[in-house]
Amino acid sequence: MGLYDSEVSSSDLQPRRDLTLTHATSLVVGITIGTGIFLKSAAMAQAVGTPVLVLAGWVAAGVVAMLGALCFAELGALLPDAGGEYVYLRAAFGEVPGFLYACNSFVLGGASIAAYGAAVAIFVADIHTFDKQWFAYSVHLFGADYAWQFGTRQLIAIGVIGVFAAINCAGVMLGGRVQTLLAVAKVAAIIAVAGGAFAFSDVHDWSNLAAPTGSASGGLAGFGAAMFAALWAYSGWQYLPMAAGEVQDPQRNLPRAIIGGSLLVLAIYLAVNTAYLYALPFWQVTSANSTAYPEAPSVAARAVQTFLGTRAVAVAALIFLISTVGSLNGTILARARVSYAAARDGLFFAGFGRLSVRTRVPLTSLVLLCIWAALLAVSGTFDQLTNMAVMSYALFWIPVMLAVLVLRRRLPHAARPYRLPGYPWVPLAFMLVMVWIVISALLTTPKECIATLVLILLGLPLYPLFRRRRLQASAVLTPTPAPRA
Repeated sequence: MGLYDSEVSSSDLQPRRDLTLTHATSLVVGITIGTGIFLKSAAMAQAVGTPVLVLAGWVAAGVVAMLGALCFAELGALLPDAGGEYVYLRAAFGEVPGFLYACNSFVLGGASIAAYGAAVAIFVADIHTFDKQWFAYSVHLFGADYAWQFGTRQLIAIGVIGVFAAINCAGVMLGGRVQTLLAVAKVAAIIAVAGGAFAFSDVHDWSNLAAPTGSASGGLAGFGAAMFAALWAYSGWQYLPMAAGEVQDPQRNLPRAIIGGSLLVLAIYLAVNTAYLYALPFWQVTSANSTAYPEAPSVAARAVQTFLGTRAVAVAALIFLISTVGSLNGTILARARVSYAAARDGLFFAGFGRLSVRTRVPLTSLVLLCIWAALLAVSGTFDQLTNMAVMSYALFWIPVMLAVLVLRRRLPHAARPYRLPGYPWVPLAFMLVMVWIVISALLTTPKECIATLVLILLGLPLYPLFRRRRLQASAVLTPTPAPRA
């Protein structure tokens, strides 16, 4: 027997519900706590200019993320099928928004995976500098400059994407177990970093949190840019519903995992960022690894160095690698299910909707998504990739919040095992913040934002093709009435 059965039986296959509440919570925590907690504080500091505003940005973004998580908890319990936002948009507004999200999930979801691969290369370079480069080419696209490079760093990024693609192809149970192991390891390691910085840092000073320094964008736009950066670090709660078709008792476990995991992440982030700003002079935070300082150590590596000295580089790199590959694994697992769900509805390429008979995972979707991510890993910087990903999140979260309102009105009597508290103010508040975030992003990072908008809209001309094919397939399957005698 091959990877796939016949076309008819393949279409009848269903995913296995192998993900427990522990796996589901680990998916939320494991994806959310990834690279942002180690890398984004520098960009935020550059945007706002003071330690207090950096912490305020983390708090504000965390509160916004919790509002979004509460909304997704209701939607996930109401529509517990694979696909996440694709399912919600299609149910509320029809095929076109759902189709655009499915295309976006593949194109810019690949950017998320590529960003994790690029982050792995950054952290490995903290141990040993990899500067060999075999190919370099710059291209001006959609108003932005992108440097396509292929060297040892890009090879590392591609290699780690390939390893976790293989793990997820082996089955969702294996992917879930790996995710749980990595989530537990990363939480323990990050708590150790915060504890070490508070207890043993040799340069610590509470006055570090009060000292403004350097230039910054400032104002409302600067604070919006800081929140925009922090949202990458908080993004993760939206991924679990993408794999809802493989979660046990999803009506109960989805809300529990999304809300519980998000609260845990918020607490950890506030503790760790306070530790950074306590242990480091603010200038060391602003000059840490970012687009402005691409060769500098990460802010987390500098914090670890304050209490481990020369041993910090290797220890910090190991912690960062564990955290990053946990996010990479979870993102691959979840993103592949969106293309699968859309293909099953006839709104994406048919091959993406086929499951492996042996493992019941969407192999085509997994493999092609990771190939696309590997191509993106040789272009752009970490911040460019994450800015594009967060812009796409914010743009689609606006109609998803509207979907909460629409489905409450359209399906008033549907079973809702979890009902959103504070309705309708919570989705409205989240939606308004996303509008503000999008406007701030357009003002502060216009090139990446415009490129993101163009990439999202590029899928639109393909919709009539998929719709026509689906209607033709329906006509073939519909029996022709027998002629009257």
